[in-house]
Amino acid sequence: MENVVVDALLGIAVAAELVCVLGFVLMRTVYDRLHYVGAATSVAPFLILAALITREGLTSETADAIAAVALLFLVNPTLVHATARAARRLDAGGAETPPDPEE
Repeated sequence: MENVVVDALLGIAVAAELVCVLGFVLMRTVYDRLHYVGAATSVAPFLILAALITREGLTSETADAIAAVALLFLVNPTLVHATARAARRLDAGGAETPPDPEE
């Protein structure tokens, strides 16, 4: 039964990554693509971690994996936000804020 749960978690993780890659490829703007990049670094790692804990239990190796996934959860939003700000600056021609579209 344990193997079925682990296989299911890993299968869902792979499917989630495939959806993220497909979304990244099909989206037209950098801002839309960032949504899929963010999901790719949070959903699948959590599922893989759950599969690892299910298979191995709580050991020092799984504690390292927990720390790595926690780091992804903490750092990824900051990285996505910084990337979006950089893209916004490039779209605005290097200005701090983009010009008002009504002008």
